[in-house]
Amino acid sequence: MEFFDFHHHDFDRNFGIYNLKLNEEPPENFFSAGIHPQAISENIEADFAWIKEISKLGNCVAIGECGLDGLIKVDEKLQEEVFEMQIELANELNKPLIIHCVKRFSQVIRFRKKAKVPVIIHGFNKRKSIGDELFKNQFYLSFGKSVLYNVNLQDFLKGFPLDQIFIETDSADFEIKELYQKVSELKNLGLEDFTLKIKENLKNLQIPI
Repeated sequence: MEFFDFHHHDFDRNFGIYNLKLNEEPPENFFSAGIHPQAISENIEADFAWIKEISKLGNCVAIGECGLDGLIKVDEKLQEEVFEMQIELANELNKPLIIHCVKRFSQVIRFRKKAKVPVIIHGFNKRKSIGDELFKNQFYLSFGKSVLYNVNLQDFLKGFPLDQIFIETDSADFEIKELYQKVSELKNLGLEDFTLKIKENLKNLQIPI
């Protein structure tokens, strides 16, 4: 049984979405391309031109990770401008957005209205009130390693709709099967049924697996 890794940093992983670094040669497998808030620099025009070109490839299945980060020194207005550029690109290409968000969820929810494509918050591990607000605004949530030990997050996940869930390793070093097993238990589903549901969700994003 294969376990799709929605957002990862392992170039050689075959089954999932690799987070491509700026100006990196893309893999043969699925990848996403975007400008992380921390990667914003004075080279923004050249970087965005590269993103526009690389994202046209058929195995680029999403734009991102991109978004807003309240803990970094990059000017917030500039972060928002770069984020909006990538939302517009995703709309143009009809590819989903993978979002990085740190302490800026109200702003990201506001930008959600500009997106005409599915939007996924990756690595969600916040409190229930934030998750509920994201649900109301039609976000998908991708869950990572925190689910294995965060009891509050486990309780939230139990009630979060199956058709808006994805599973990821991000940059953590662990077996994704362990996470699939944990979430399938929380959702009272067999492991195979849960993996099939994730595949259905991917098809809703027009990701062909």
